[in-house]
Amino acid sequence: MEKIEEQFSNLHIVKRSSEPKEPTYLLDIDTSKTVQEKKGSLVAVLCSNGSIRIYDKETLNILREFNGYPGLLNGVKFSNSCDSVYSASTDGTVKCWDARLASEKPVQLFKGYTSNVFISFDINCNDHVICAGTEKVDDDALLVFWDARVNSQGLSTSRDPLGTYSETHSDDITQVRFHPSNPNMVVSGSTDGLVNVFDINVDNEEDALVTTCNSVSSVSCIGWSGKDYKQIYCMTHDEGFCWWDLNHLDTDEPITRLNIQDVREIVNVKEGNLDYLIGGLYHEKMDKLFVIGGTNTGRIHLMNCTTSGLTHVTTLQGGHAATVRSFYWNTQDDSLLTGGEDAQLLLWKPGTVEKMFTKKDSMKIASSVHQRVRIHSNDSYRRRKKQ
Repeated sequence: MEKIEEQFSNLHIVKRSSEPKEPTYLLDIDTSKTVQEKKGSLVAVLCSNGSIRIYDKETLNILREFNGYPGLLNGVKFSNSCDSVYSASTDGTVKCWDARLASEKPVQLFKGYTSNVFISFDINCNDHVICAGTEKVDDDALLVFWDARVNSQGLSTSRDPLGTYSETHSDDITQVRFHPSNPNMVVSGSTDGLVNVFDINVDNEEDALVTTCNSVSSVSCIGWSGKDYKQIYCMTHDEGFCWWDLNHLDTDEPITRLNIQDVREIVNVKEGNLDYLIGGLYHEKMDKLFVIGGTNTGRIHLMNCTTSGLTHVTTLQGGHAATVRSFYWNTQDDSLLTGGEDAQLLLWKPGTVEKMFTKKDSMKIASSVHQRVRIHSNDSYRRRKKQ
């Protein structure tokens, strides 16, 4: 514990992104997995205007921007084997760009079925399969799958789906996450409160469903954790947290490791308060699960997760001036990227002397953006269900 507390509290801001032409909330972050000689790592950021910005990781200069026209983009993910970057679009496609090319045209287009509106997606660890989740339309909320492998027809070829899962969720599918090392395992989360684990190597949906966990609230974030990633966790739109152990599926032991209805009410934060949850971080070297949360004024809290509950470890402050919406922790060099509603992308590194920065004021953004951003409130889930 002391090691991660020391690492986290020793982080300092070394770079702050340049001011974009159009300030937006920064909703999601991923970094390129490949390191090419004489070419730095890339950072892809999902913005609240429905576009993706590509940054140089070391300088945080904006290199290029992709948009999902005519749809808005949801989620951002780099390929595991090259510098392709993916995002799901509300126009019923998953788009793929070459992040090192200035061309705005996607190099691959994965087409869904008529009326599909994609709001979540992921690509598996060997880059062979893409899965995207839809908004509920009529009575259908679908998981749609594609073969993502490059074929002899070339990169520009549009792809039709391999098939769908249609029976296991009854509302918007807000999250899709493949297993970090098993390409056949995927977990999905929905506003229906269900978190479903599938083995897509099995022929039909009913048999592919490994287990269903119930968060009893609208799912906002899911992830894998534990040794060999045999555990899953989820966060909800009303700041709840659940943690399950799949090792116990075939035993008499309960699979629920932790279930907290509202983290804000039970976590004692040393510096101020906790307003919301951002996401989870499983530290593989330490075999520990951490939960990241924050305040509306830009503080970032790190919490340790055990079966006894969540305990506050340390806090980062002095970086953001508003709600922090996204982060990416690099466990190889212990650097941290954070994005917020103050339109800023920050790079934090351990042991570096902090340079002098002026904290930017919080922004006021057009109402069209507010319709797409997450609302942190007690009644957000109840209000959604009544509509």
